[in-house]
Amino acid sequence: MQGEPEVAVLRLGHRPGRDERMTTHVGLTARALGADRVVLTESSQARETIRDITDRFGGPFEAEITDSPTATIRDWPGAVVHLTMYGERVQDVEDEVRAAQEDRPVLVVVGAEKVPFDVYEAADWNVGVTNQPHSEVAGLAVFLDRLFDGGELDREWADADQRVVPTETGKTVVPSDGDDE
Repeated sequence: MQGEPEVAVLRLGHRPGRDERMTTHVGLTARALGADRVVLTESSQARETIRDITDRFGGPFEAEITDSPTATIRDWPGAVVHLTMYGERVQDVEDEVRAAQEDRPVLVVVGAEKVPFDVYEAADWNVGVTNQPHSEVAGLAVFLDRLFDGGELDREWADADQRVVPTETGKTVVPSDGDDE
């Protein structure tokens, strides 16, 4: 989030025909819950959808493609957190990760298919939000909420064309009032 070192999410892998929606949801969840950008490993429609949402509902947020996720992890200038159900419990490491994020960028790695063992070895933390099978989107959402200690829920969005008006029932989307900067 703004004022702190960058938090980026790397979507590792993408199974065409199977993961398009999940990859899109990883990116949208990263955006909505405080990350600064998502790095995708496939040139898919997901990047365009994420960019469209950012254009309409505000940012800042970037969606990028990498040809080498291994190099992205290897060359990352800060901490690497790999989300996996086999990792340490998030509640046991969240304070340590949050402290690291105060002065260096964090890369959150979210897998799609079987993650190569070298990712586990390269990560500073292998973190599980539960040690049960679950969605990578759910894992990312819980992790980011823990990392930002809920502060991402009050985020202000700049350059939005539209905004959602919270309502008890129904759906209300209105043009942005122009106060967003």
